Amino acid sequence: MLYAFGFEDIGVVVSDLYFLDPNPSVGQEGAERGVRLEVRMLDRGALKGSIYSAQPIGVDRPIWRADLLESVAGPPGSFDRTHHHPAFNGWEPGRRHFVPELSADPLGWVGARLCDLPTLLAEAEVDPSAVSAADGDALSEAVPEILDAVRRLLARVHGGELARAPQADALDSARAGWL
Repeated sequence: MLYAFGFEDIGVVVSDLYFLDPNPSVGQEGAERGVRLEVRMLDRGALKGSIYSAQPIGVDRPIWRADLLESVAGPPGSFDRTHHHPAFNGWEPGRRHFVPELSADPLGWVGARLCDLPTLLAEAEVDPSAVSAADGDALSEAVPEILDAVRRLLARVHGGELARAPQADALDSARAGWL
């Protein structure tokens, strides 16, 4: 499932995720499940027809990512693999950053980050002039709605409905989800 929240220049996308890394870091072995949230640049394309045609919308390059993940082998709600990626190199995320406060209160921590777009952009080394000044206010106002979507996805992940392993006899690598 994918949720998208769009503003002028940036958007927030949220999806369930099942992930099995073929080359995990020490302590990160085994499958993970949860919810991924990304702040992305948006691209409003030119109309491809009349003024009544559908508006092309591109969810473009990532700026910041929060992975509210947990080990599949552990109990639902453990958030033992929860981390964020403060910056990207093109489409590739930087290293995982584990923050105790993020695992302790994922929704509160992510909400606070989303309410401070200037700091998020600075840490991601994104030129603030690439983003409308109004986007920070609009994003802050939408945080309760965004977190509600995250909360609903997490409930469905913890209930076993979403972020499930792909159907296969044996997996050594997998990624299931929009993000």
